[in-house]
Amino acid sequence: MTLHKIGFIGLGLIGGSIAKRLKQLHEGLSIIATAGHASTVREAHAQGLIENDTPCGIDDFYDCDYIFLCAPVQKNIEYLHQLHGHIGPQCIITDVGSVKSDIHRAVTALGLGRQFIGGHPMAGSEKTGLSSAKDYLLENAYYIITPTAQSDEAKIADFRALVRSLGAIPMILDYEQHDYATAAISHLPHVIAYSLVNLVRTHDDKDQTMRTIAAGGFKDITRIASSSPVMWENICLSNREPLLALIDRYMELLGDTRAAIDRKDGAALMEAFTAAKDYRDSITIPQKGVLNRVYELYLDLLDEAGGIATVATILASNNLSIKNIGIIHNREFEDGVLRLELYDEASLHTAVELLKKHHYHVYQR
Repeated sequence: MTLHKIGFIGLGLIGGSIAKRLKQLHEGLSIIATAGHASTVREAHAQGLIENDTPCGIDDFYDCDYIFLCAPVQKNIEYLHQLHGHIGPQCIITDVGSVKSDIHRAVTALGLGRQFIGGHPMAGSEKTGLSSAKDYLLENAYYIITPTAQSDEAKIADFRALVRSLGAIPMILDYEQHDYATAAISHLPHVIAYSLVNLVRTHDDKDQTMRTIAAGGFKDITRIASSSPVMWENICLSNREPLLALIDRYMELLGDTRAAIDRKDGAALMEAFTAAKDYRDSITIPQKGVLNRVYELYLDLLDEAGGIATVATILASNNLSIKNIGIIHNREFEDGVLRLELYDEASLHTAVELLKKHHYHVYQR
């Protein structure tokens, strides 16, 4: 596929990561961009990522092969209206939003069905902005593609090839199917995470005991609450109906669990927890997703001088680098007193074998 010019409207974590990867792949590719902050455009130009050093006007996007809408969901729809009548006949507009119904309805109303292919890369992190963008961010991540009824098959095939070139795994879905699925596996978890954090925030004591001892399960389930509040306000309001339906169903299930606890029904709790565990254990978690996989292990360690240094020496003598290390103060959800994080899966497996050979009791999550 030969690409000549690609435009980005919004150049944050996702847009910036796609732009960086495309710049690597296509020598001589011209990339232009506009963004909500002129400083983002200047930063991208200083990095050699884009051609312009001030935000582009709408007419500048006319001869692009692709235009990526990478602003918040509702802003993307505003830009779609501005682009109407200002793009060439061969240009394909796509977006990276995690809600598809609203923008597909807008595309239909504007008569842009032949020039729009929706997209949603299932990658990212709680960090935002161009400074957090990485050229490898989309590697091994699912990239949902939502064509319109008028999308040309050849154009869809070209876009799938572009997605594969980013290192992502393309998956074609109907936009309504996409929105219901992502409401369950992405949007509802964020709502739950924000709510749980606010529960602890408003019910902690004056000594902040809950905050002090927070670990394990709490940190795992609430990590995504550090994501952009602006983005998630947009997502919740844009995917309102599927999300409300699933919140209602979740509250019913939570009510069932509460009722079982209230009546001391251990059998009901065991059945629900076992079913959830079995299903969760059957899910293969890709290395890249909303949050990157963490290669970590835990081990028991006696409280003695030089204990941590001995472990570090064992690993270093075998050319293994430690990414992070720490003592676990609350091990309600984790075995082992010492937590080690390695850089990759191979290093993790080697570290486990080495430490076991040295008679350490090692735990993996």
